[in-house]
Amino acid sequence: MGQEENPRRVRMTPGARRVLEAAERLFYAHGIHAVGVDLIAAEAGVTKKTLYDRFGSKEQIVVEYLAGRDERWRDLLAARLEGAGEDAAARVEAVFEASRAWSARYGAKGCSMINAHAEISDPDHPAYPVITGQKRWMLDLFTGLAREIDAAGADRLARTLMLLHEGALVTHGLGVVPDPFGTALDQVRELLRR
Repeated sequence: MGQEENPRRVRMTPGARRVLEAAERLFYAHGIHAVGVDLIAAEAGVTKKTLYDRFGSKEQIVVEYLAGRDERWRDLLAARLEGAGEDAAARVEAVFEASRAWSARYGAKGCSMINAHAEISDPDHPAYPVITGQKRWMLDLFTGLAREIDAAGADRLARTLMLLHEGALVTHGLGVVPDPFGTALDQVRELLRR
């Protein structure tokens, strides 16, 4: 059931990079289903033949779009976690601060994974494991940090942290709560004091 955990990736040529940059901009702004390959090719300044030669399908472009964002997120987060030091509580806070910084720069419309999942819920779609894998990775990260804080209650703490984090991501994209990451951080700090 579903695709493999690590989907096939494409070797990036200069033309493929232009396609991917255009697709990322368009998919995030307008949604995956609303953007066709004709528009992506036109925005990238390539022919549809070049697009298909490089990626094979629109689905593969979606895989690359989401996997690329996930890789950049993980890189940013790794740097923030390293900067937070060894204290697990400080590293939990660093996750929320990293998300605040990421969202301010790259996430005006919310989380690309959550947005993509609203359009791609079929486990057989090649991008599905990228979407769910990113969220599983986040839960695993929170679980590891929670074990350092409270081994006995780690699973519950991790799930609570995950829900606060994902709620802040969604709320940021909606723009209905000022500074949702600050609000979530207040709850995280209260939770960690207990």
